[in-house]
Amino acid sequence: MSRSRIALVTGANKGIGLEIARKLAEAGVHVLLGSRDIARGKAAADRLVEAGLAAEALHLDLDADETITAAADTIRARFGRLDILVNNAGIFDFADAAPGKASVAAVRRVLDVNFIGALAVTQAMLPLLRSAAKASIVNLSSSMGSLTENADPEAPYYSQRYIGYNASKAALNMLTIQLHEELKAEGIRVNSVSPGFVKTDLTGYGNMTPEEGARLPVEYALHREESGRFVEPDGMTPW
Repeated sequence: MSRSRIALVTGANKGIGLEIARKLAEAGVHVLLGSRDIARGKAAADRLVEAGLAAEALHLDLDADETITAAADTIRARFGRLDILVNNAGIFDFADAAPGKASVAAVRRVLDVNFIGALAVTQAMLPLLRSAAKASIVNLSSSMGSLTENADPEAPYYSQRYIGYNASKAALNMLTIQLHEELKAEGIRVNSVSPGFVKTDLTGYGNMTPEEGARLPVEYALHREESGRFVEPDGMTPW
């Protein structure tokens, strides 16, 4: 069994997920890059290994329950525990829109991946997290999932009405709140982290690089003792 901390980052073959994986590995963590496309995951992991980091790809498709079960079985057999889970994988569908115009199929898919998928991964990994000495769960959220911000005409993303995406991140925040209450007696930390407005393939635009956006999730995965919080680079975010 490895003495290094073991981390699973979902959706880690590119963008902010890859940068989170890189920063965790640079801190001495053995990182598993969860990837729906295993070939891309292996290519990303190989780049980290070439840089002298401990990383490997793990097939993990949030739409396919069998891959989630297999991933948990692999981690159990290889390491016997999981110290860090970063629920980073997520999608945005441009058929999403305000409630009166959004494609219901698009909304359903966004919720399935961004919330149901994160819940399924977390459930599968909980026995492994409970086997770690001091585990941490980081859910990659967004200010667009804040009910308070959505209701405030002065909030910066007030006009960004995407019922599927915003609701999926609000649901992910509910997962954070309820997991925190469920797990706090066991010492497992759970936080929602909004990395900031990061330019990725998902957003297409933004004012932060994936490397900059990875800083706060990694900080909460590794160092912060708080739990049950919703945070962004500027501080606490209202639920």
